[in-house]
Amino acid sequence: MANVNDPVVEKISFNKNGLRLLDERNEQLLLDYPTVYIIYAENKDSYSVYVGETNNIKQRTREHFQEMRYAKRSKMFVVGHEHFNKSLTLDIENKLMLYMTGSKAVKNLSNKRANPQYKYFPVEEMNAIFSKIWRQLHRENNQLFPVEKVIEENALFKASPFHKLTEEQMNAEITILDHIKQALNEEKENQLILVEGSAGSGKTVLLSSLFYLLSGQDEEFKGKSSYMLVNHDQQVKVYNNIAKKLGIQKKFDEKVMKPTKFINNFTDKADIALIDEAHLLWTQGKQSYQGRNQLNDIMDRAKITIAVLDPHQMLRTQQYIEGQTLKKLENRAKKNGHLIKLRNQLRMNAAKDTVKWIKMLVYGNRITNLPRDDKDYELKIFKSPGEMYKAIKEKNRDQSKGLSRMLATFDWEFKEKRDKNHDLYQVTVEDFSLPWNLQTKSNDKNLSWAERPETINEVGSTYTIQGFDLNYSGVIIGPPVKYRDGKIVYDPNASANKNAVSNRTLSDGSKVKVYNQLLPNELNVLLTRGVNGLYIYAVDDELREALLAAQNQEIQK
Repeated sequence: MANVNDPVVEKISFNKNGLRLLDERNEQLLLDYPTVYIIYAENKDSYSVYVGETNNIKQRTREHFQEMRYAKRSKMFVVGHEHFNKSLTLDIENKLMLYMTGSKAVKNLSNKRANPQYKYFPVEEMNAIFSKIWRQLHRENNQLFPVEKVIEENALFKASPFHKLTEEQMNAEITILDHIKQALNEEKENQLILVEGSAGSGKTVLLSSLFYLLSGQDEEFKGKSSYMLVNHDQQVKVYNNIAKKLGIQKKFDEKVMKPTKFINNFTDKADIALIDEAHLLWTQGKQSYQGRNQLNDIMDRAKITIAVLDPHQMLRTQQYIEGQTLKKLENRAKKNGHLIKLRNQLRMNAAKDTVKWIKMLVYGNRITNLPRDDKDYELKIFKSPGEMYKAIKEKNRDQSKGLSRMLATFDWEFKEKRDKNHDLYQVTVEDFSLPWNLQTKSNDKNLSWAERPETINEVGSTYTIQGFDLNYSGVIIGPPVKYRDGKIVYDPNASANKNAVSNRTLSDGSKVKVYNQLLPNELNVLLTRGVNGLYIYAVDDELREALLAAQNQEIQK
């Protein structure tokens, strides 16, 4: 990190007396150069916050007096630095918005726009300057400005629209926005924009950024109706919280909702529907959904549909997309230049050989010797689940790099509606036993499963961890995944995952088993959650022995 001088941070009251005090202090870096500022009002244990940047702090503050209504006791931080210029202050402003999104104390957060900067002088100093600013703000108010690492593990931070997009994401966003503008200007309808990418390719951040812009932050879309849909309880909770915090919606399920609610509530067409985790949409009717295909029903109710899809994350027979159906969707999007693919791996800090090893295990059905990872990603096989749990707890104690949790394939009994007299459903292997996720009440319902401290004593599943990441994940591979005659095979009779092993009725009326696609997909989701490390324990004896042999470089090529 670059060696930079400390910033100047002044705290004043947000009124004329505060501005006068700032004038009297005669701090040249604040009065004569570009600055970043934060206006905040406290209400009990939460805050309303405005973040901005300006070339003239006195003039901009006077404008705020006229256009903003804040509590009489509102305060203001004004931040200056000797290297501040317009580009750098815009970048600092954007990163402050990113980190404030992840501050649990912030109830309402606003500014004029998201405006990340890319190439400018001194861009290489930005992170160092920001960290010094944040630490100084933390010393002033540690509730409003928690330490950076705490913020970085917040699910709202991870899905915030203020992340600086990669070049690939930025190009995708520009392309999508151009398509949307053209479709709206030409009054086209039933438009599908399809974004494909594997786990960890940055799909959620891209979609979150688009949703923020389409919800009125981009002037061209003011007055247009945009909705975020996701068929995942944990993810819809995250998007609901972000949208409420940023003023996109006043209450939950107004602009962010489950697909079934959108389908049932809309008769008039929305302008734009964004679908995260589109591979989780129902492709057949079920008790809560009386239609036949949620994607088709959404497209019937929106002029433009942006669907983010990874076929390798379909998990249930009710979500299964036939190969020919997927091809038709891709061709439909491709015909209009609306098929976009994200190819970069942004989650796992792992070498390409490590990512390749996981893919070979899951989809190649082969085990090769564990690669040496030059990025220090830790891939480790364990002899017992108890040892692995002990190692995960040790990693979780040091949260400087994030949360670590136990996960498992859905191969032990679990029912959402548990009888009051029934003990907690457990994941039990030998003398190891921990309860499945989602059985205990949380003190904070707005937190995702992994963020809740007590879940270190639980085992997560795809139902709680899909779409999220961890520092280290400890994955128990259940009995259905076996190793026979030098190959990985899947045994549906050993699975508790009825949604993956039951019959699926195809479009031609035939009934087929699709577990050979869905069970590997489940494993793929679980094995790609760890940012810095993956621990594995396999229940099947032969699979475990083969994995341990691979760890010891004993697999013959």
